[in-house]
Amino acid sequence: MDMKVTRNNDATLVEFDHLRLDAAVAPQLKAALLKVVTDGAKKVVLDLHKVKMIDSSGLGALVSVLKAMNGQGSITIRGASSSVMGLFKLTRMDRVFTLETVAA
Repeated sequence: MDMKVTRNNDATLVEFDHLRLDAAVAPQLKAALLKVVTDGAKKVVLDLHKVKMIDSSGLGALVSVLKAMNGQGSITIRGASSSVMGLFKLTRMDRVFTLETVAA
């Protein structure tokens, strides 16, 4: 899973270098993010500005990681495209994850 992890005092930024977060990468996505969380990240910010498509498997991986945090942390979605943002809203995951848009 190609991603860049940047840690600072209050948050861990994870930037993906994938166009799709789908069934083909969901297991690696989940494993990589679980590693970030088990390494101590409590506030995770996922930068999805390069991601053009996410399917139910990709979304399920994100939900699994959030559940693994046991209410002791948060995941924020940043910079998602309109189609990715639409999936979060359609599935009502916008009520589970914090969604941030990045000003153009």
